[in-house]
Amino acid sequence: METSESDSHFIPGVVLTPLKIIEGALGDVMHGLQASDSSFHGFGEVYFSTVNSGAIKSWRRHREMILNLFVPQGEIRFVLCDDRHDGEPMFQEVFLSLKNYQRLTIPPMIWIAFQGISSGTNLLMDLINLPHDDDESEKKALDEIKYAW
Repeated sequence: METSESDSHFIPGVVLTPLKIIEGALGDVMHGLQASDSSFHGFGEVYFSTVNSGAIKSWRRHREMILNLFVPQGEIRFVLCDDRHDGEPMFQEVFLSLKNYQRLTIPPMIWIAFQGISSGTNLLMDLINLPHDDDESEKKALDEIKYAW
């Protein structure tokens, strides 16, 4: 079941979906995304990324792409910045890990940066609705968006 928070500190269009982990004697099965989920907007590509403990990967936003982020190993802090409206940007912080196993769905035009929290490997998987295209996204240096990391 998908949930979307409506509190004012949640960015409109961003969805956090609690996911099941089915424990097994030989290993666990971690749910991800089904074609019937409302957060599924097609399949373009799946990629994996690691981020070292304490390291921060800087700001990026996609013009058309919808992200579906999972953290199957370690812990990652995602910071989202919504500047789609006039006035002050709205920020949302989400920590994902196996202890907080959820899918983070991010619509187009939201800035995202993320930081490795756990020691060792912090691994994310991103299922995107379009094939990756460098021309479809924008990047900013970490200090170009003011946020207290």
